[in-house]
Amino acid sequence: MRKITVLNRVSVDGYFASLNEAAFGMDWFIQDPEVDKAVRSDEEEVSAFIFGADTYRGFERSWVPMLNDPNTPQYLKDVAQVLTDNTKIVFSTTIKKATWENTELYSSDPVEVITRVKQEEGANILIFGSGSIVQQLGNAGLIDEYMLIMTPVIAGKGKAMYQGMKQTALTLVRTQAFESGNVLLHYQTAK
Repeated sequence: MRKITVLNRVSVDGYFASLNEAAFGMDWFIQDPEVDKAVRSDEEEVSAFIFGADTYRGFERSWVPMLNDPNTPQYLKDVAQVLTDNTKIVFSTTIKKATWENTELYSSDPVEVITRVKQEEGANILIFGSGSIVQQLGNAGLIDEYMLIMTPVIAGKGKAMYQGMKQTALTLVRTQAFESGNVLLHYQTAK
């Protein structure tokens, strides 16, 4: 069975993105290559990513241009290549045709699709952003782990990570604090 892990930056007050669409909701993020390195060391083999429509559009708009931009640092190009090469499972009723390679579009119920996908052979799956998808899959008991990069900011408002989710017990796997003020919190769901 494939493991599903949520990987998101969150504010201290539980938002995973701001309402600033021009900044793709990331205007309060504190980028730190050391955090990215630590997250990669915690990840097991991943072969697919789950996105809602907004997150997918933002990722495509942000990451695809980095592949051919000579000014992009190599570690970011590497991330862009991994995102491009692996399967992207996208839930949307508005995207009719994918332009980013290795994208599978679904307009059906995420719980139904991911219940089936989770049973298939293959490496693990990551969810980035995609708050409504996280909420649906979390409430259905389909999420195995949460890797949260706690950013040292109280956002005050934004896109809520856990709105509408039922109570879920978590077991701490590890924590790591960084000079940037970010803190990595890695949890497994208690099953």
